[in-house]
Amino acid sequence: MIDPRQFSPWTFWPSADDHDRADQLALQAELLASHPAWRFGEGCFVSELASVSGDVLELGDRSYIAAGAYLSDEVRIGRDCSVNPYAVVRGDVTIGDAVRIGAHTSILGFNHTMDDPDVEVFRQPLTSKGIRIGDDVWVGSHVVVLDGISVGDRAVLAAGAVVTKDVPAGAVVGGNPARLLKWRVPPVAESAGPDPLVARLTAFGDRARAEAVAVLERSWDARAGLFVDRPGATPTVRAQCDAIELADLLLGSAPPQLPREAQLERLRGWQDPATGLVAPIDAEGVQRAPADPAHPDVAYHVLCVGYALELLGSTFPAPLRTADDAEPAEVVAFLEGLPWESDAWNAGHWVDSLGTAIELARRRGDTVPDGVQEALVGWLVAHADPATGMWGHGGDETGMLLPVNGFYRATRGTFAQFGLPVPHPVAVVDTVLEHAGDARFFAPGRRDACNVLDVAHPLWLTRATGHRGAETAALARRLLEDALTGWVEGEGFRFHEPAAVPSANPGLQGTEMWLAIVWYLADLLGMSDALGYRPRGVHAPSPSRE
Repeated sequence: MIDPRQFSPWTFWPSADDHDRADQLALQAELLASHPAWRFGEGCFVSELASVSGDVLELGDRSYIAAGAYLSDEVRIGRDCSVNPYAVVRGDVTIGDAVRIGAHTSILGFNHTMDDPDVEVFRQPLTSKGIRIGDDVWVGSHVVVLDGISVGDRAVLAAGAVVTKDVPAGAVVGGNPARLLKWRVPPVAESAGPDPLVARLTAFGDRARAEAVAVLERSWDARAGLFVDRPGATPTVRAQCDAIELADLLLGSAPPQLPREAQLERLRGWQDPATGLVAPIDAEGVQRAPADPAHPDVAYHVLCVGYALELLGSTFPAPLRTADDAEPAEVVAFLEGLPWESDAWNAGHWVDSLGTAIELARRRGDTVPDGVQEALVGWLVAHADPATGMWGHGGDETGMLLPVNGFYRATRGTFAQFGLPVPHPVAVVDTVLEHAGDARFFAPGRRDACNVLDVAHPLWLTRATGHRGAETAALARRLLEDALTGWVEGEGFRFHEPAAVPSANPGLQGTEMWLAIVWYLADLLGMSDALGYRPRGVHAPSPSRE
């Protein structure tokens, strides 16, 4: 039986054992030895069932070539890209970072001439102008991109498109020949000069990377051999995971305070093999009681430990029983019992945990019962309020805070993670923009990471609608400019802005969340490349199964 990871290569490294890893690295070494001009980055995957040839083949870090794909001639591919099954990439082709190429797509950077009607076409000379595809581009299945085409950053080529002319940055095109359908990111009007915010973002990204080791060291409890959120705090499971997320984001490695293998062993050792869950730890890093499935921290540990393990190149050692043992009727009963009206944030918290358990179980290679994901997503679609796009309703005391924050948690773990469109996206934009005008939570100095992230992510998730785009951009710019002032030298970000909690100190949680917020806000403005980082863990913007 053919290993399904040959066709879904993004699942390979998280689930590979030592034998699998050795075989893949040996295959890559053999290819590189016979092709001195080829270059493969860290964490790449090349299926043994793919056909790769030519003078140049460059793969950036974490880029994958699936079974049946055919690459030849001079192909250069950036980081975090995937060439899916049976895609063809030939000729002079350069592809940027974070590009997804759907199955059965053809990207052909050459062409036959046909000037002489008396000579059979295949005997006439070839020409090549080359194809250039920017960063963060989604190329759907069965797309054809012809020679000489340039595709701008963050464009989308819809399934079946035949691309015969250049695609501007941020455009969504489809059809034969492809034409503009809408804007994923509205074009920015010409200005008198470069936006100074871009330079600020570049400087901020450089500063965060330069001070990352100091931020991590500040929260390292050498006595316990554990991370704490901030000096004086007690070690928690989340603090270990936040440290791993920060190190991956800013350093591209595991935290330097402890060997990667030791961090892996600890996280994997905390999982209860019977339930698949992770219980809290005490000040000594010891779990004093079994994992309680009803404990909110245990629910969050599915996310933070699962993603931290993946960032370290591993996964949970035991199945996640909340997913593997689920049944559709139980999922519906579970959703019906959540406190949507009284505490929509808490309800979203539990949905996030369940959705992530389903996704991580699949990536482990476990079998999730038929209908479980459909029951989860279907219930959410059926119960979303068409007027607001939310689940639950607001109240006088907190306005729309709980529904909006609950929307973020519920959609992060389901629609965003599964790569599905959210229901009623235009209503979502209206609700979120109205909520962001609530001075109780969004007046300067009164914001916290949770509330700002839970506005930034839904607006980013619904950005393709173009609805109220100018207002969204103005809000993103205002929040971003204020966020950039919150970094404390060598310490990172506070979770709360100072006026909200004057005594608050910077910590790992606040730093990790605000770094993600800065990326989402910058991306809404088309400026995220200036930061030099892109979230990959809990707050990763891309669907996990792309």
